[in-house]
Amino acid sequence: MTVRELSSVLHDECGKCLDRFYDMRERDAVPDFYKEVKPYADYWHGKINEWQKESLLYIQQERPKYVHKPQIDNAAEGMAQFFVQSFYKETSKKRFIQTIQAAQYTLQTFMLAIDEKSEET
Repeated sequence: MTVRELSSVLHDECGKCLDRFYDMRERDAVPDFYKEVKPYADYWHGKINEWQKESLLYIQQERPKYVHKPQIDNAAEGMAQFFVQSFYKETSKKRFIQTIQAAQYTLQTFMLAIDEKSEET
């Protein structure tokens, strides 16, 4: 999977986290940590780490204008947190939504930068 495809998959999953968060609140549900949360988190944390590593390599090689290392690091850290927090209704709604929006913005900006570079070649 290319870094562009991985960015797109993570962007979509951010939206699913938001949907899950609202669903868990609406149903007043409590997830089973070992059956639901941990397997999901383990899988996606692997994807986030892969994305972070590949993105930083891409930035180092291609030097896109509007995407830099701190943005990638912050987005990866945010995703690692809210992918798990989305299961818990006790999560602070405002901060949760803002963190998702920030990650999605970084992912979107990064995908646009990749698309621009690929059009140049």
